[in-house]
Amino acid sequence: MLREFRTLIPFVKRYRWWYVGGILSLIVTDSAQLLVPQFVKRAIDIIASGPFPLQQILPYAFLIVGVAVVTSLGRFCWRNLILGVSIRIETELRSKLYLHLQTLSSTFYGGQKIGDLMARFTNDMKSIRMSTGWALTALVDGLFMTTAIVIILLSQDSGLAILTICPLPLITLFIVFFGRAIGPKFLKVQEGFSSLSEVAQESLSGVRVLKTFVQEAASVRRFARTNEEYCRRHMSLIRIWGVMFPMVAFLSGITILILLLFGGRAVMEGRISPGDFAAFLAYLNMLVWPMVGAGFTVNMIQRGSASLGRINRILEAKADIKNLAKARKSFAGGTIEIRDLTYRYPGASKPVLDGISLEIPEGKIVGILGRTGSGKSTLVKLLPRLLDPPAGTVFIGGRDVRSYDLQALRSKIGVVLQDPFLFSTSIHANIGFAQRDMDKELIHRMGDISTIARDLKLFPDGFDTVVGERGITLSGGQKQRVTLSRALAIDPLILILDDAFSSVDTETEDAILRGLVEYLHGRTMLHGRTVLIISHRISTLKMSDLIVVLEQGKIVQQGTHDKLIRQEGFYQEIYNIQQLADSRQGGV
Repeated sequence: MLREFRTLIPFVKRYRWWYVGGILSLIVTDSAQLLVPQFVKRAIDIIASGPFPLQQILPYAFLIVGVAVVTSLGRFCWRNLILGVSIRIETELRSKLYLHLQTLSSTFYGGQKIGDLMARFTNDMKSIRMSTGWALTALVDGLFMTTAIVIILLSQDSGLAILTICPLPLITLFIVFFGRAIGPKFLKVQEGFSSLSEVAQESLSGVRVLKTFVQEAASVRRFARTNEEYCRRHMSLIRIWGVMFPMVAFLSGITILILLLFGGRAVMEGRISPGDFAAFLAYLNMLVWPMVGAGFTVNMIQRGSASLGRINRILEAKADIKNLAKARKSFAGGTIEIRDLTYRYPGASKPVLDGISLEIPEGKIVGILGRTGSGKSTLVKLLPRLLDPPAGTVFIGGRDVRSYDLQALRSKIGVVLQDPFLFSTSIHANIGFAQRDMDKELIHRMGDISTIARDLKLFPDGFDTVVGERGITLSGGQKQRVTLSRALAIDPLILILDDAFSSVDTETEDAILRGLVEYLHGRTMLHGRTVLIISHRISTLKMSDLIVVLEQGKIVQQGTHDKLIRQEGFYQEIYNIQQLADSRQGGV
């Protein structure tokens, strides 16, 4: 159980003096609290002795007030130090987890659910905070108070002390016994929360699809089932708490009963004074919390261990795409060479790319066509190492792409993927995403090329219009054009357009391509840049200097548009089909 806490060792070392200061403040607070029953004892004995002058009581009243002040200050210090450190550890661990997630590739995310990851950032982190703050407090508080109170009681009347405190260790044993069941049940509760978060996140993100297919009722039923399962798991945990607390109250009540029986008789027989009896009662009440605290400590550590185990499984995941020891920090583009490339996804039985060899001179426009699943997207993702190619298969500028620093490589390759993703911020911020203070004139120029600028009249605040989550307030074509502007804005040496015009109409596509060609032919800063275009539209590909046709992971055709339309094969088939469709539309 405790081995999961190894992740926190660096944090504990860094804040060790905070913990030391907090523990000392806690001990001072506890010591001050232990004095109060002694003052009460003396005051009651004065009262019980008969008529007394008020001056005899006042010193003890002032001492109690002074102890209250010291206790308050001590409690303020240990809460700020110990609980403050637990919050800092939670914050830094969350940042460490987030940073580590940024290093992991898409293959990792393919096996994860976003809702589960979010649960680790929230509920699990809360449990870790409790185990590094309150658990330590309960442990130190329990050990110090138990030891001190037992010594005090034994020194006053050892026989009565042994009789009254006998039931109290049963509280700790009882809580520890039930605590064994709490750890596994709490892990199931956390997993249930992850499932609930995932269902909610998925349903809300896909709300337009739900409404389109009239599946709101089915979505509600699915959420209700998951919510009910989470409730069932939580209730299973609460039932244990429901047994524990009444038993704690019962056992602590027995100690008071024993004190009333035997302590009351001792007072009547004159073996102890009324003040001693009152002090005994106060110390017994104070002793109940350390007994309960011991069980709480075990419980919070078990919860923290379960949550840390879930965090550690993420932190232990290794990045399968990373820089080599002496990665090249600069990237200047150049000719793209692919040499006998075969690529297989982890766990796949057959390669998605098989023996691909291709040379793309710098500054050329290359189109890629192929059936679904032919490996088009996989091929272009290997260039910026979104997927990692085998060593010695993909070269840019005469160097293996694996030899470049990832940041240097990716910062000069603009990518527009099939599924356009926008952040919930303004259009301006989305286009200038790669650079915080990007020049507004440049952003507007990119908007002109992608033609998104002509839609500004549709937006209430122009480029400052805030789009919804994932750009939900924009149409598919508008999202594609914003992501195209974003890719162009970084001044890429290599521009990859993966079916980037699939959601725009033919007229808009022609306008984009004309602007792009002008941009590429030296009238702007993109002179000499290489462009790779994946598309199923011949109208998009025909402007290319070279067109490559993929079939089942192999290159089956390559050449110019004019050459391929005269050559039997897939390209000619698609061309004829689209020509026929265009002629029919023209006839209508």
